[in-house]
Amino acid sequence: MTASATGSARFLIVGPQGSGKGTQGVLVAEAFGVPQVATGDIFRANVAGGTELGKRVQAIIEAGDLVPDALTSELVRDRLEQADAAQGFLLDGYPRNRGQVDDLAAFLTARGEALDAVIELDVPRRESIARLHDRAVQQGRTDDTEEVIANRLAIYERETAPILDVYREHGLVVKIDGVGTLDEVTQRIFEGLATRGLVAGAAA
Repeated sequence: MTASATGSARFLIVGPQGSGKGTQGVLVAEAFGVPQVATGDIFRANVAGGTELGKRVQAIIEAGDLVPDALTSELVRDRLEQADAAQGFLLDGYPRNRGQVDDLAAFLTARGEALDAVIELDVPRRESIARLHDRAVQQGRTDDTEEVIANRLAIYERETAPILDVYREHGLVVKIDGVGTLDEVTQRIFEGLATRGLVAGAAA
């Protein structure tokens, strides 16, 4: 199933912190005319909007706890049911672990939908650390120490990176070298998707 054949595009973008996936996700989503759906944005929108889901998220965050998988999946499902995501989406930050992978698969299967591709931004650990350190300095974030940054990457490597194995089994992963200029990496992504018949702006 391809974007050019169906007029839709359903993507995930996966990569460690500092891989540039947020920026690249926006560019890919815009090119394919689908919304970028980032879990952080969903959380903030629901909290700001005072929704019932938002109130539950706020209470958990204020208690210093992580938003559990079940609630995260519920928030994402709610977002994907909105009209602008009817023809596709690009998910950023979800799923983060195997449980969320299963939740997403069940949701899409129930709708008769499936993912078109999983974009993996491959960036060496040392490169991610250097980028995050530079960003912390630029933004004056003194709490982003090398130890904190390394811990975040360790969590990604332990919990999120393994989901790529699941998607590789289904032949969905498009692995992209994430080292280079913004434009170089963007071009690699579009070329990688095109090899699967997923072309931005293709007629339905």
